[in-house]
This record gives sequence, C-alpha cells and structure tokens, in this order.
Amino acid sequence: MNKLNLKKSRLALAMSVLLGSVAATTVMAVEQDAPAAEDDVEVISVKGIRGSYMRASDMKRESSGVVDGISAEEMGKFPDTNLAESLGRITGISISRSNGEGNEITARGFGPAFNLVMLNGRQMPGTGNTRSYDLSNLSPEGVSALEVYKTSRVDKPTGGLGATVNIKTTKPLSSPGQRYSVMAKGMYDSSTEKGDKVTPEVSAIYSNTFMDEMFGVAFTLSHQERNFQQQVAEVAGWVINNDLNEAGTQDPFVHIDHRPEDADGNRIGPAFFPREMSYSFNDVERAKTNGQLTLQWAPSDDLVATVDYSFTDSTTASDGFGWGVWMDGSNFSAYELDETGTAVFVDKPGNDGSFTANRNTTEVKAKSIGLNLEWQATDNLKLSLDYHDSSNESDNGADSGMGSTGQIILGSDQLETKFYDFREGEIPQASILWNNGTTELEPSAIDSNFSQFLSQPGEATVEQLQFDGVWESTFDSPLVSVGFGLAQTEQEMSGHEGWSGLRGGPGFGVRFADILPDAMFTRHDTGSFLDSFEGGGSDLVTNYYYTFNFEDALAIQEANLTEDIIGGDVYAVDAYFDGIDSESSVLEETTSAYVTAAFEFDVFSDMYLGVNAGFRYETTDVTGKVRQRPYQQVNWVSESEWIMVYEDVEDSFTTSQGEHDVWLPSFDLKLDITDDMVARASFGKTLSRSDLGPLAGGEFLSGSPRIGSRTGSEGNSNLQPYVSTNIDLSVEWYYDEGSYASLGYFKKDVKNFIENQQYTKEFDGLHDIWLGDEYATAESQLIAAGNESPTDGDIYGQIKANQGLGVLDPIEPTGDEPLIEWSMSKPINGAERKVDGIELALQHLFGESGFGFSVNATFVDGDVEYDITDFDGGQAILPGISDSANFQAFYEKDGLSVKSTYSWRDSYLVGLGHAQGSTSDQPPTYAKAFGQLDVSINYDVTDQLTVFFDGVNLNDETEQGYARWESQFRYARQYGPRYSLGMRYSFE
Repeated sequence: MNKLNLKKSRLALAMSVLLGSVAATTVMAVEQDAPAAEDDVEVISVKGIRGSYMRASDMKRESSGVVDGISAEEMGKFPDTNLAESLGRITGISISRSNGEGNEITARGFGPAFNLVMLNGRQMPGTGNTRSYDLSNLSPEGVSALEVYKTSRVDKPTGGLGATVNIKTTKPLSSPGQRYSVMAKGMYDSSTEKGDKVTPEVSAIYSNTFMDEMFGVAFTLSHQERNFQQQVAEVAGWVINNDLNEAGTQDPFVHIDHRPEDADGNRIGPAFFPREMSYSFNDVERAKTNGQLTLQWAPSDDLVATVDYSFTDSTTASDGFGWGVWMDGSNFSAYELDETGTAVFVDKPGNDGSFTANRNTTEVKAKSIGLNLEWQATDNLKLSLDYHDSSNESDNGADSGMGSTGQIILGSDQLETKFYDFREGEIPQASILWNNGTTELEPSAIDSNFSQFLSQPGEATVEQLQFDGVWESTFDSPLVSVGFGLAQTEQEMSGHEGWSGLRGGPGFGVRFADILPDAMFTRHDTGSFLDSFEGGGSDLVTNYYYTFNFEDALAIQEANLTEDIIGGDVYAVDAYFDGIDSESSVLEETTSAYVTAAFEFDVFSDMYLGVNAGFRYETTDVTGKVRQRPYQQVNWVSESEWIMVYEDVEDSFTTSQGEHDVWLPSFDLKLDITDDMVARASFGKTLSRSDLGPLAGGEFLSGSPRIGSRTGSEGNSNLQPYVSTNIDLSVEWYYDEGSYASLGYFKKDVKNFIENQQYTKEFDGLHDIWLGDEYATAESQLIAAGNESPTDGDIYGQIKANQGLGVLDPIEPTGDEPLIEWSMSKPINGAERKVDGIELALQHLFGESGFGFSVNATFVDGDVEYDITDFDGGQAILPGISDSANFQAFYEKDGLSVKSTYSWRDSYLVGLGHAQGSTSDQPPTYAKAFGQLDVSINYDVTDQLTVFFDGVNLNDETEQGYARWESQFRYARQYGPRYSLGMRYSFE
C-alpha cells in the first residue's frame, strides 16, 4: 500500500504546528493530578435493559439530525450476542444473515455496500476485497454503544449513503476506577452433526485508572467457538428460452404449456428452465478471537492522549457433501410450464448425476492501531488529531493441506433420464433413472468426474489522518459553536484468484470407476435433512446420498490420474496450476475538509430552535490495476464443459484512472415544541462509492464458457459515486423517562445510480465450435442415423469420432468457425433513482413495574425495484430494499430480567445474475420474508454474579429464495435453533 506522504502534505505541516504546541503545553503543565475531562463521559446510573433503553432514548433526543443507538446494559453485556442482530432492532435497519447469524446491515433500503461502519469515529475497511463490513466478526463484549447516523454529518467520513454506524468501545478515563467483567458460556446448536454440540465462549473486559486518574488502561479479550450444520437445496441458475413460442411446434401431451397465447396461437413470454438441481449440507466449525487494548494518558486537564489496538482472528472451516443432477437447460424429452413460463417439471435425458465433496477453510484477520490526541487549547477551542492504520484480510485458502477451497465431483453418466419436479411441496424433487433400472446408483458404478480448487485472498486497508476542531462562541449571539476539520484518507482494496481448472477429466470419456473402492462410499438416508420443509427429510424422492472421505478421494485420484494417463488434465491439487488467473486492486486517495456551525434561537417565546449547518468538500483520485491474461481459444472438453485456454506468455497489468470531487451540504433543524415534544427537519447530501470490481477496470471473459454462458465484463475506474440528496422530517414525543413515540419520513434522491450496460462483442482468435460447420455436420449425421433430437453430448461424441480424437483429447476450434459472441456488461452511471419511506417507533417503560416494550416498523418504497417482465437486462436496481419491523418485550425486576425479541423482514432483492443461469436477461434472486424469535433470561445471584440463558431462532425459521417468480426456486436453507447457558461476574 502507498503510505501517506506526510512530508509533502500541507495538512501535515498544520499537524506539526499543533503537535509542537501540544508538547509545549505538556512540558509547562504543573497540575498533573487532576482527572481528564471528556465530553463523552458516560456514568451508568441505571443498569440492565431499562438503563439501556433510557440511554438510547437520551441519545436520540439530544442529537442533532436523526440518530438512533443502542447502549450496553452494563459493562461486558450488550443486548445481543451479535452486533448486527442488535442493529437490526433499530428503526430503519434490517440485516442480512450468513450461517444463521446477522452479518451485514441494510439501512432504509440501502444494502451493506451503501453503509459505512466506523470504530470510535474511524472509517473501517470492509471485509476482504469489499466495502461491506462483516459485523459477525466483531465481539460485542467490549462495545459500550452503537450510534446510527441516518442523516448527513459533515464531520464524519463519507460512504454511508444509507447510514453511518459508529461502534464505541470502552475508554478507561471515561469511567474512572477499577471495573471488570468476565463471562463464560456454553452454546448448544441443534443443527450440529459433526463436532461438539456444545461449544465454549469466554470473554473478559478490564478497565482501571492510576496515578490520580492520569493514566488509564482497558482491555477486552474474547474467544468463541461454534459448530453447526447448514442444509441446502438449490437451483444454481435459470436459463431463458425463447425458442418454444411458435404454435404447434411441441407435442402437447409431453410438453405441457400453461402460458397464455396470442391470436395466432403463439405462446406469450419466454420459457425458463433450471440448469441444475442439487442438495447439500455443510458441517461448519468456527473459532473467533477478538481483542482490544486501550491506553490513555492525561498529563494535564487540557490534554488526553489515547493509543489503541484492536484485532480479530476468525477461522471458519467447512466440510460439505452434495448430490444432484445437471439439467443443462435444453434438450428436454418432456416438460410442464406454468403460466409464467417456468418449468415445474422436466424430463432430461443424458448428462450425469453426481456426489460432491467440498472443503473450505476461510480465515479473516483484521487489525487496527490508532493514536488520538485531544487538546483543550483555550477555554473555548478544542483540537483533536487522530491517526489510524487498519486492515482486513480474508483468505479462503487457509486449509493447510490444499491451500485453497476444494471440490471433488464423483458420479456417473450411466443413466436413462433425470427428473426435476416442483409441482408440490416447498422444495423441488430431483431424481435419476439409472441404467440398472432403479433410481439408486450402486457404489461400484461411481466414477471420477473432475475436481477443482480455488483460492481468492483479498485485503482492504484504510490509512487515515483526521484533524478536527471545535470553537465555542463566547459572544452574545445565536451562534453556539463552529466545527472544522481536515482529513486525508487512503483506502485500498485488492485481491487475486487462482483456479485450477477442471482437474482429472472432465467428464466420463475415460472410465476410472475401478480406482474407487466400493468401501469408500457410505450410504445415508435423508431422514432429518431439510425436514423443516414440506417435501424434505424422508419425503424426498431421492432419499439417499453417499459420502466419502475427502483426503482418500484426493489421494486416490492424485496417484492414478497422472500426466501419463490423462495428459494435460493431470490431477493436481493446486489452485495456481497455471498461475494467477486474475488480480485487481483499487486505490482511492481522498482529501477532505469541512466546516459546520451550531446556532440556538428562542422562537415563539417558549420554543427552542437548534440549527446545525455545514458543508464538506472531498476530492478523490482512483487508480485501478488489473492483471490481464491473453486469451488463445475456447476448447470443448466434455459434453457440458467448455474451457478458456490462455496463451503461454507472461501476464500483463493494465492501469486505469478516475477522479471525482463532491460538495456535501448539511442542514439540521431541531425544534423543542414543548419539554416533551421535538420536531426535526434535515436536508443534506451523502455518498457511497462503487465496489472494487467495477472500479478496477480491465476486461474479463468467463473461464468456463458453457453454451448460454459466454459472458464477460468490463470495468470502469471513472465511475462517479452515488450521491443522495436527503430530506428527513420527524416528530418525537418523550412522554416519560425512557419512553417515547416517533414518526419520521425520509426521502433520498440518488444520482449517478450505477447501471449495467449490456452489449455483445467478439474477440479475435476466440472461435465458436458450437456454431461451426463441424457441429452442423455432426448434428446432420446423427439425425440421418435415426437420432431425431441429438443432444450436445451426442454431437460432442460424433465430432470426436469424425476427427479421430482420443477420449482425452479436447475438441479445438480450427479457426474457420465464426467468432464467439460474448454477452458483455459494463457499469455506467445512469439516471436518478428515488427512495422514500416512513419510520414508526414506540418505546414504553411501565413505570416501576419492571415491564417494558419497544416496537418499530419501516416502510420503504422507490423506483428502484426490479421489473420481472423485462428480459433485456441492464436494469438499475437497489438490492436489499424491503419493509421491516421489530418487537421487543421485557420484564426486569428484583434481579430477574426476561427479554423476548421478534425481528421481521419482508422479501427483498438479493442481487442480479445466477452462477449457472443465462446472462442476457440478468435474472434476479429474491429472499422470502424472514421472521426470527429470540429470548434472553438473566438472573442476578449476587450483585456481581449473573447466570443467563439465551435462545436464538426459537421458531426454527428457514431461509428461502426464488428468481423472477416463486415457482423459480433458488434455495432453501435450514439451520435450527441454538441455546446458550452461562454466567457473568462483574465488578464496578
């Protein structure tokens, strides 16, 4: 990473002057026995749920603009065991889940990439090679509060178009004296099948001050382990078909079509077929360690120096098995289409069925080191200097044996036909009629297909220097204060990828079943698999599957599928078999400055009006860098597999540039109508930048360009940021301590919305066997021989016979074929889009009874919804937009607290594009509505010792997704409830 050039920066010169003044002040300081005073001193007078509610209410009421928050119930005890789950309780915030846990947030309809996460006011890098911050990797034990800024704040780093989240951790001088808390618990996960069902979690937090509160130290350390199983049914992609519309071209008895007809009997709208159908489960073991050390020094009343270091080390290891069928999206013997054109039944001959083993170990390492100086230069001037260097690395190649993610596919093509059936139940049924006359494959017939290995390490870094000042007015005027600041930020996101290609095959052109002993396969019934779904478990039509030892399968194939046996397809456990396949990085260098002023007015004799106005200016230079591999040709290597071949020359790097500058104004009005009633109006601009992929530039083509999946993409380093003009109006009624009701309206007009421009392009040297004379000749020969509807597999075999190729030889283009037409996409800045919504919240404490509740709901709408009837692709959409609601009720008295929370999120668009789908139409994936019930019970055995029980997902909610319509099944996932029992010992 390029380091900040402090010697050449005007900002650095100003910092030097400031630091020199600070040093002089320190030398002259004689009163070194007084405690440091900080504006954010937090004195916890009321603990527990009630205290957390009251502090959150005060935070909301006193803030300028629209701000919500969550406070720790007491030291070492945050309201939820996961920070994302806690944020999901806030009005306007909904969460995305991974592995049954909240990990990323959507704010007011804007997904994870549109929101900024800060740690103690510092911009944090995204996880791995992204802008999105995975909150599940950060332990909540050391967090004192979460602040969510929904309106623009010119004094905060940019990137939070939807919201900016600030995670505040413990500072020793803010709460003087010795305080500590230790916690231990065991977590039982009902889904666990591999490893211990009960796993430990321990944490400790300690804070103390010394030398008459001149020096303070605080540290937090936590370790968590979790074992669980994820069960999945999935269609990896839907293929669009426009060739089945002509009237009278299909046999109505075996090709049932419920689509409407036009006046000529032609079908209206395209047909859609599944590319494949699979079932799988993943046994996951995760270990996560978090730590933070904070040192503070206050040599005088006027100066506080803080040094802090935080780290995260998370390792997630997964062993998975799957089974399924490859449908190929074409050449069906029979099918049934519903009124949308979606295939709900398919009979597909040929191809193969498979049993797959997957292994993946992903490690996330994040660290941040920072220095902060706060100096009360005069009675009314406060200055601060903050520097931090933070990084977040993610590596899916942390497996010590492979150094990559591995997938082993074994199976057979000895079948008559395959079936896909989604005419009833919650998940589709896939089955195979094998050549042995049954629907069950014998272990002796299981053959080697291919394996592949993938490595995708990525890193995001942020190096940031911020200088801030606040001058408090001493004049007899409405002006209260003026804030100002400068910042220089370097953010870099980088990553590379290595893909082994299809090792050991692919396909079943050569039989290797004899090398795989029958004893290595273990048969299982599907009894409890996906049993939370109608049609799952033992009701699955294919109600068995085989597992095998991953290491044994690797060793057997590596020993037998040598270069002498299969030539260039040699079995090699190496993601970088042919070098690095792709590499890219984006460096953003941003310089910013801001000014803000606060005013107070008495209006209408008994009302107080607060006004905050300011602006922020930023200029950013973008440098994108990508590794380009010279393309040579596309080979046909098995009936359903095509492989890009690259020239054997050194890769080159291309660099592209971009730049942008923005003015971001902010204007907040806060009117205290009465002592209890507050009205707010805010106007401002916020921004968010594109993710790494588009900004890196370059041009990429698919390495596995199957028929119907000849895709590519082009980057654009000069993409301008999304800029949103925001209006917020709200009324809040604080009718009792800790109790309030609020109604808010927000509107966001976003310009520079990024759209995908779709186009087709040909590349010299990349010829298409599929459209060539040899393909046509082979097809004609097969038809003449009595094969009325030859499949691609039949044609593949005929071409090889015509050319006299061996079973291991790929079909290579001759150069006489036409060039492949690639479906390309390029991100461009498009038109303006609008999002608006209403937020409702009610929080109520029933006096001293111990009872209380909170409920909130957010209703979001906009012109960014995906049009499912548009099949041309390139739509500008907003993933994540959805309504959401939360309800929480609690009782807390006499040492007992019971809390129940239900969080609901309506269906929403996850994103565009399917891994195995067609590309021209950019098909969507939607998540169905999701609602989860959690319960927490705490009992204080003594003033210091608490025992507790937590139950998560007690209603056994599942995750489901679909494509354009719910009949276009995409996935169903099952995790199950989990429970924790533990104790906490605290001293304050």
